[in-house]
Amino acid sequence: MEKQVTVVVVGGGIVGVATAMALAPRVRVKLLEAEVQLAAHQTGHNSGVIHSGLYYLPGSLKARTCTAGRRALYEFCQRHGVPFERCGKVVVATGKEQIPRLEALEQRGRANGLAGLRRLSAEEIAELEPHARGVAGLFVAETGIVDYVAVTRAFADQLRRHGGEIVTGARVTRLFHFPREVVARTAAGEFRGDFLVGCAGLQSDRLARLAGLDPGVRIVPFRGEYYEVVRERRHLVRNLIYPVPDPTFPFLGVHFTRRINGTVEAGPNAVLALKREGYRRTSFSLRDTLATLTYPGFWRLAGRYARTGLGEVWRSWNKGAFVAALQELLPEISPGDLHGYGAGVRAQALGRDGKLLDDFHLVEGERQLHVLNAPSPAATASIAIGRTIAERVLDRLA
Repeated sequence: MEKQVTVVVVGGGIVGVATAMALAPRVRVKLLEAEVQLAAHQTGHNSGVIHSGLYYLPGSLKARTCTAGRRALYEFCQRHGVPFERCGKVVVATGKEQIPRLEALEQRGRANGLAGLRRLSAEEIAELEPHARGVAGLFVAETGIVDYVAVTRAFADQLRRHGGEIVTGARVTRLFHFPREVVARTAAGEFRGDFLVGCAGLQSDRLARLAGLDPGVRIVPFRGEYYEVVRERRHLVRNLIYPVPDPTFPFLGVHFTRRINGTVEAGPNAVLALKREGYRRTSFSLRDTLATLTYPGFWRLAGRYARTGLGEVWRSWNKGAFVAALQELLPEISPGDLHGYGAGVRAQALGRDGKLLDDFHLVEGERQLHVLNAPSPAATASIAIGRTIAERVLDRLA
């Protein structure tokens, strides 16, 4: 099969480029990206954390690919000179009522094979993060930090080295299926291939429908907003400080993250975005808003998390409330210690039953495969996800 067939990959985020990179040694690859640069959306607004796999259900695709992907990512960065740091993180239980959840988290981490996982007393938390406060904690040694835009560029270099073609400014407007080929019509022209892989992130459900498939889910965008800690107060955070997740809420909660460039982020919260690529509080798209509000699954979700969701909205618009949430982990932080505003938008797949898909979700059709849900830790797991998708595609083409 080598180089006798062509695969068109739609989407130039880290998962799309990793998939194209995995395919390129075996087949011809054409990667189409709607924007003028790679990693423009979820990848480019990522926190930069290399996740350990602590939170994920043992045996799930997410857990397996996170473990394999983390190891592969560290190895790739080492080999190709992409700066990274295996710094570890501290998960802090701020009250005794959280200790059972912390213990369950530790058990899950051990089931996922994490090395260097260690329970912490209040005194041991202070040794690692002197300004954090908690009654107990976990040290997660395998967590790290990296710049995922730099990783994506390095993936792209490997893709090109194997003869792959990258076309930016190529938003797909039509898809055609013929007995022997797939044709993608874009703003940059038509591209033909034997198989199509959709890694379109925030537009993934629309791309699947454009291809004639029923994705079975709808992408509902959630904006995660964060502040940056001012330079003079960065010493409050040595590495990463995380809360014990609330099992009644599908998102992690605010935390502190040191970036590979030395800056420190505080957040994010999680609020419904009214535009799929909307990175400001005022961002709005009538099409995207109607797509969310007319979907029955959204109202079932809203009914389940109404109080928590309103709290997230309040913290979005009230800096004092945002800081109060941060102070549960780091009491010394104050409004004056935070400046700027940043955000990312998560492409969350939602079922008609109102349940958020937690695991990776792939949908296949004739001569095509689409990634319909790639939540965190997709960036960490990208090499493993790319290899998994590539094997499925090659099996289909065999």
